[in-house]
Amino acid sequence: MSLTEKFTSHPQSVGETYAEHAVMASGFGFKLMLAGMACLVHAVLPFLFVRTGSGMISDLYQRMVAHRARH
Repeated sequence: MSLTEKFTSHPQSVGETYAEHAVMASGFGFKLMLAGMACLVHAVLPFLFVRTGSGMISDLYQRMVAHRARH
């Protein structure tokens, strides 16, 4: 497998260019970090962010499923 194929084979398998995949994956990563921070705050202050982390993860899952359905 060539170096170019290593960078493009997975994005192509989900119907995206390398750049499109980088934007989508980065967006998911940042949202997951925010969800994680909300969960950490919730661990210490359980009255805050009661559904924030789980809601963000559920939203991301729905986006991923909808994206797969289009391809």
